[in-house]
Amino acid sequence: MEKNLNTYEIEDSCYASFANKTALSIEKGEGVYAFDEDGKKYLDLTAGWGVTSIGHANPVITEAICQQSKKIMQNPNSGATYSPARSKLLLLMQEILPDNLTRIFFSNSGAEANDAAIKLARKVTGKLNIISTEKSFHGRTVSTVSATGQNSHRDRFNPLIPHHIFVPYNDIPAIEEVIGNDVAAVIVEPIQGEGGINVPDPDYLSQLSLLCTENNVLLIADEIQTGFCRTGPMFMSQDVKIDILTMAKGIAGGFPFGAFAFTEEIHNKLEKGDHGGTYCGNPLGCAVSYAVIKYMLDNKIWENVEDVGDYAIQELNNLKSEFPNIIKDVRGKGLLIAVELVDDNVASLINSYCLTKGLILNVTQGNVVRMFPALNISRTQMEQGLNILKTALAEYNRQ
Repeated sequence: MEKNLNTYEIEDSCYASFANKTALSIEKGEGVYAFDEDGKKYLDLTAGWGVTSIGHANPVITEAICQQSKKIMQNPNSGATYSPARSKLLLLMQEILPDNLTRIFFSNSGAEANDAAIKLARKVTGKLNIISTEKSFHGRTVSTVSATGQNSHRDRFNPLIPHHIFVPYNDIPAIEEVIGNDVAAVIVEPIQGEGGINVPDPDYLSQLSLLCTENNVLLIADEIQTGFCRTGPMFMSQDVKIDILTMAKGIAGGFPFGAFAFTEEIHNKLEKGDHGGTYCGNPLGCAVSYAVIKYMLDNKIWENVEDVGDYAIQELNNLKSEFPNIIKDVRGKGLLIAVELVDDNVASLINSYCLTKGLILNVTQGNVVRMFPALNISRTQMEQGLNILKTALAEYNRQ
């Protein structure tokens, strides 16, 4: 570390300030732990917002970066030439994707994947409207903000892209009422992430799929947060007929990368030039993504997700019973978990207390504490975090 480098002062004066930042300067990480500039150790239950899916500085990632960077990081003429690293990843993706999603394109982020999915859905159907759900989050580009069902994200930007219809989440009759209105696609999260970890009825996706098929409307599954074993299965929509699947976050373990997969029928209606991107499918990103997905498969990571996730949700429900005046609800699936507290102030105080004790949490929607750690977190490590949370709740109760 460079001597006399004042990280806080430099970022506060030079970096664009689009968020209220936590006074925490992280220098390095190892597994589920992160270390600040002074060497203090923290248990990270955020995984960089669900991104470091197999832990910080996992050797399979660092080795993939090292080996591929010695070869080539970006192709001449970018994606207009072929790449062994890309081909290798494509074959692995074919193993994990639903059989009907035969075509894949790589992006740099989830917002970029969703942006492309919406754009191409309109192109291939010739229809304009996109149905989205209230409390959804699909990205920060103008197109994906326009498709996001949260006024706090939408109202500050004008003009938004028109032709978006919003319906309540987990409400099939509401979609039935509007799906005949020149609708190109429905875009939906299998579990709403930024919206507060809202879990729908078990048959919500299958009913939605049937409704879309009956009305000749495309179904876009936004699995940017739920994909790659975050909730247990590789994808929550894998047993449902969908037309476009968007992916990012856990796909490359912290390396900026994303993807969308779609059917052969959609591919046949597209033309050269309909989409592209300079860094899309670059060899370095592909090599990292391959290493991460291979690690998940080789280690059957979904088994750990289900085991530790079930344990965490059970223990959190015990805390809910112990502190009913503080915890309103516990919900989630796998290692995508929400603890809804009574109000924003309590959530802020609990979050701050946990941070002082070495636990990093995430608060969304003001009063929802979100936990989405690395998928290879152990029961013992999760227990460590829950014990800190319990101490914070008890401390608040004593006040």
